[in-house]
Amino acid sequence: MPQEPKRRHSKQRKGKRRASIKLKTQKGVYCSNCGVKTLSHMVCKKCGFYKGREILTIKQKEKKEEKSKP
Repeated sequence: MPQEPKRRHSKQRKGKRRASIKLKTQKGVYCSNCGVKTLSHMVCKKCGFYKGREILTIKQKEKKEEKSKP
């Protein structure tokens, strides 16, 4: 039969072990075309370029001019 632990591990010891287990933030790179920060190996959401080539054609939203009330 295998041995059992003689004493329990403290909360501090458990916390020290779990401190290194964490999610890391993804690093961003700047788009070579428009300069917006995007995720690496992904098409830029603003201009649609990837590695200097246009992959997606993104339509620009037109701003409507507000009419002033008399």
